[in-house]
Amino acid sequence: MLVESHEKLSGNTRFEGFAVDLAAALSDQLGFNFTFKLVDDDKYGSETSPGNWNGMLGEVMDGTADFCIADISITSSRASALAFTMPWLNLGISILYVKPRAAPPSLLAFLDPFTTDVYICTLLVFVLVTIIIYVLARFSPNQWEEPDNCIKDPEEYTNQYNFLNSFWFVLGALMQQGSDVEPLSLCVRFAAGMWFFFALIMIASYTANLAAFLTVETLERPIESVEELAAQDEIWYGAMDQGSTAGFFENSNNDVYQKVWAFMDGIHKSEVMLSGNMEGVEKVEGSNGKYAFFMESASIQYLVERRCKLSQVGGLLDSKGYGIATQKGTPYKALLDNAILKLLEGGTLHRLKVKWWKQKRGGGACDAKGGGGGVSPLGLGNVAGVFLVTMIGCAVAG
Repeated sequence: MLVESHEKLSGNTRFEGFAVDLAAALSDQLGFNFTFKLVDDDKYGSETSPGNWNGMLGEVMDGTADFCIADISITSSRASALAFTMPWLNLGISILYVKPRAAPPSLLAFLDPFTTDVYICTLLVFVLVTIIIYVLARFSPNQWEEPDNCIKDPEEYTNQYNFLNSFWFVLGALMQQGSDVEPLSLCVRFAAGMWFFFALIMIASYTANLAAFLTVETLERPIESVEELAAQDEIWYGAMDQGSTAGFFENSNNDVYQKVWAFMDGIHKSEVMLSGNMEGVEKVEGSNGKYAFFMESASIQYLVERRCKLSQVGGLLDSKGYGIATQKGTPYKALLDNAILKLLEGGTLHRLKVKWWKQKRGGGACDAKGGGGGVSPLGLGNVAGVFLVTMIGCAVAG
């Protein structure tokens, strides 16, 4: 990349970046001078006809450049035409997509703390306890009492625990509101005590979980992997046309990858296959979640440190590396291999990656933005379901 400066620069001083620092480290190891040259056609390099290559690789083949240091993946077709060094950076293909967005509040968010199974079991226990208390109260002599009008030696005794009152008693305990129906017999009191314990644990668990569900932001994740991406048709996806990433899908024998390539090479090819990676990045940012872009993970990691709308989805689809391309038959490869190995062992390449991925040129900007924290106030959308249930209940009562 070009150095940001108000002064006019020339030669190697015009450039900075990982490749520049790597070239400098290799020159220190091997004792050579170098001059960086920008490729004339702004391409990495692909075989235009048998034995003829364009881009950076073409300039290496025709002797314009001695070797190229850039984010060039080592592929079988490239390795058959040029001599590549051992990888100085390992990576793979991954998916560039927008970051997960906050899901809209659910109308029934107050039901989220428990699963459907828990609600069904709670309802069954509620009905069962109602029946148990009703039966115990009807069969227990201590639960029968004299009528309220204080008739002396009454012929009939009353029992507050008819079925509706038993239902109201159990419901009041579950809602932690109580009722005016009181158990008198020991067996009814014991059954009621067990229900009070059950209600205490369930309400406490519900309250604790509800607080978490209402205050923690739920994120929408339309896709989590390439399999999910291939199985849907709402989100389009593509790659750089005639690049190594597109070639990976074209030559793959994997059923999922073949399906991905069939879409990218189909009727929408002109819309999803783009001329460069940056064009794909801009399309992902501007498509509001309707487009995903396949590119190399090293580039994705660099982008997500700086462009906070972007994220990497899923793992790596393959494993490869960036290498330095040289002409076959030249002595450069063996010397460069040895120098790269020393840089790897000494931790120089790791330090360079941290420097240029996470520190320089805006690296770490998105990490800084994510450190706010705090709890957001609840809006009407979070509790609208409670209002709705209350209104429906009042309407039914009326």
